[in-house]
Amino acid sequence: MTTRETELTLTGLHCASCVAKVEKALSSVAGVTAANVNLADRTALVAGTAATQELIIAVEAAGYGAGMVADGLTSTLAGADQQLEQQAVEDRRRYRYLLTHTAIALGLGLPLMIWGMVTGEMEVNNTQEQLAWGMVGILTGLVLLFSGGHYFSGAWNALKHGSANMDTLVALGTGSAWLFSMVVVLFPDGLPASARHVYFEASAMIIGLINLGHALELRARGKTSEAVKRLLGLQAKTARVVRDGQEQDIPVEQVVKGDTIRVRPGEKIPVDGRVLEGNSFVDESMLTGEPMAVGKTVGDGVTAGTLNKQGTLLFSAEKVGSETALAQIIALVKKAQSTKMPIARLADRISAVFVPGVILIALIAAVVWYLVGPEPKIAHMLVVTTTVLIIACPCALGLATPMSVMVGVGKAAELGILIRQGDALQKASKLTTLVLDKTGTITEGKPAVTRLVVEEPHTEMALLTLTASLEQASEHPLAEAIVEHGKAQQCELMPVSDFQAVAGHGVSGRVEQRLVLLGNDKLMAGNGVDTAALTTVAEQLAQQGQTPMFVAVDGQLAGLIAVSDPIRSDSQSAIKRLHQLGVRVVMLTGDNQLTATAVARQVGIDEFYGDVLPTDKAQHVKQLQQQGQTVGMAGDGINDAPALAQADVGFAIGTGTDVAIESADVALMGASLHGVLDAIELSKATLDNIRQNLLGAFIYNTLGIPVAAGVLFPWTGMLLNPVIAGGAMALSSVTVVTNANRLRLFKRSIDSA
Repeated sequence: MTTRETELTLTGLHCASCVAKVEKALSSVAGVTAANVNLADRTALVAGTAATQELIIAVEAAGYGAGMVADGLTSTLAGADQQLEQQAVEDRRRYRYLLTHTAIALGLGLPLMIWGMVTGEMEVNNTQEQLAWGMVGILTGLVLLFSGGHYFSGAWNALKHGSANMDTLVALGTGSAWLFSMVVVLFPDGLPASARHVYFEASAMIIGLINLGHALELRARGKTSEAVKRLLGLQAKTARVVRDGQEQDIPVEQVVKGDTIRVRPGEKIPVDGRVLEGNSFVDESMLTGEPMAVGKTVGDGVTAGTLNKQGTLLFSAEKVGSETALAQIIALVKKAQSTKMPIARLADRISAVFVPGVILIALIAAVVWYLVGPEPKIAHMLVVTTTVLIIACPCALGLATPMSVMVGVGKAAELGILIRQGDALQKASKLTTLVLDKTGTITEGKPAVTRLVVEEPHTEMALLTLTASLEQASEHPLAEAIVEHGKAQQCELMPVSDFQAVAGHGVSGRVEQRLVLLGNDKLMAGNGVDTAALTTVAEQLAQQGQTPMFVAVDGQLAGLIAVSDPIRSDSQSAIKRLHQLGVRVVMLTGDNQLTATAVARQVGIDEFYGDVLPTDKAQHVKQLQQQGQTVGMAGDGINDAPALAQADVGFAIGTGTDVAIESADVALMGASLHGVLDAIELSKATLDNIRQNLLGAFIYNTLGIPVAAGVLFPWTGMLLNPVIAGGAMALSSVTVVTNANRLRLFKRSIDSA
């Protein structure tokens, strides 16, 4: 059975302990290889062969609700848009629900609290007070059922499944306060006079404040999906197709491969394709992060979501629906937002035992206060127990990491950086060394022939015809430059037989029954060809940053052809930024050492290696790792695949429409090295944000619980009010969500320079 990823929508999740329970339930299903639950957007991403229905049953058995994303819903951008809109509608409904229940609970709790503060009369000492507080008690009970009923039902469901969660703490805390107060109302004579205090205002206020906190959290949480919403907003709604000679506007979902589409100035390109007719400039900044519009002419590729600026283009649809670059970007962003970072495991381990531990602490505190506490012992015991239960809710702990990851990954997408896994975001922040490929990374990746040296009796045209004919069978970037140059010189290319590519050396083959060799001195030496006549010229060209290649025909040196790949205009400034960030930069290239030296000198790289075979690049990365370095590798994602996979973080640069490259952890839509710097800076900002959230959550709980338990009472004579605890608990979650959203304001250092 094929391994696949299944996305589930979840209900009933409130805190980190809920996440741990659902992940444990999903992981126990046969066939599941990985399960990640995202508290921030209440979804689960499950990898494996298990059937969707089995996963849903497992979640429900753990006491939570689950549903599957409708079949085909995310197979198109329109479907993803629909899913996001459904989620937004549900969030708005939930937000109104929480606000309504907040208003009702606080509408009762606030007047009661003010009454107690102004008059101080919240005790039951006579029949009249019994009747009055009895009415208040009934009203409070109704409010608890109406505004806090979901906490009590959640606690009951958890209990039925042998577990406990945030609902358990809230229900125990508010329920205990209400029950004790009703005992005071019904049997005041059975209690000491000092213990006849009622706590109805605490029950109502706590429910109201927690509902308000969840409402504010929900509103702030909605902002974390802004990046995906913006990406979806790039999709054109309609496309003008040319069918049977007639132009017609149709929904973009109805476009099929092979359709001819017309895009006029100012219109979005609806699907991926290739230009058939016309010239224009296309704004690709929304996908690549690079501001300059890109010229497009016949034969050039265009990408869905980009904006046609000037002329009219006629292009053929090549990728539609979920195959487009935009659809794959959205899929990658959503997947990365749902993955867990290693730093999140600490919170997971703690939360797995947190709620039962809190209940145990509350019980111990209750016993201690009952045994050795001052009078009224029962009242003090109740206040302490309730306050511990309420203040300890681990909501903030569960939100600390996923909120930051969602915003960080979304912000990266806005900058043209596609992070495939959440853990890549964490690793990128710790990079000490960055290994760079030369061709297509430091250089433009668009080499051109710069020099042709011919040995008698050959002529330039004859030699160019032979080499261009030979190279038409090769896929190397340098080969493309030679073929293009040959075509430009009107060479008539001839068929090739016995073609062979020798990695890191060159190519050979027969053209018109003549054995032609094209490559470096190692290839020539291996075939007994003497290159001494052109060695000096080759060295001079290499020192200038050009790549010289010897040509031999039938075992004799025939000439030399030089190709130069211009250095990107911003490579030097990007490498300078890397050095300022304290990152060691190493360049690996298959080019000869002289060419490598020339390029390294121009861009400011001190450590470089030439004549490196593609298969050896991964070994170089491994050696750096063995030295204790955390290594990033930036390359084109094709020849560099082994090294990208070996590196701690692999950056595939300038992947264009090939966004789903499997060998890299991070895919950069733009071709600039600055994208790597932006990814590193953003990862550092995201990790700092997560640390702030976790530190805040840990401090809140580690300090809040002892204070709630009354450790300061012997010195201050004061206990923490349960209402204050409820407000603090609600505020902690809102603080975490708000802090995570600060990442949306992230600025690259290059923008601030």
